[in-house]
Amino acid sequence: MKRSYAHDATLAMAPGEDEHAPGAAITTALCGHWQHEPPCPLAPHYTGATRDGDRLRLRILFAAEESDEPEVRRRIEDALSAGTRWRLVEAAPSDVTADERAHADRLATKG
Repeated sequence: MKRSYAHDATLAMAPGEDEHAPGAAITTALCGHWQHEPPCPLAPHYTGATRDGDRLRLRILFAAEESDEPEVRRRIEDALSAGTRWRLVEAAPSDVTADERAHADRLATKG
């Protein structure tokens, strides 16, 4: 049974760079390509991005089997570490908030 999880990351990224590129990199790492037919093979996910000057804060929600959680987190961080138009400043697991619970639960029922 899939459970929902959250992961936070902060990137150094010049203003004007594509804020969707890190999310596409995560999708490619988790699904094989940034454009694919549903469902996500490993972990249904959502990436939200918030710009703060030269920082881009990412909030990634995903659903995975408990045994796959470490692999999903590793792929997320590897994808963000490999970016050529940004630098990963920090990344860490986080808790799904009460405000995110319904969205996270929908992700958990998608695969």
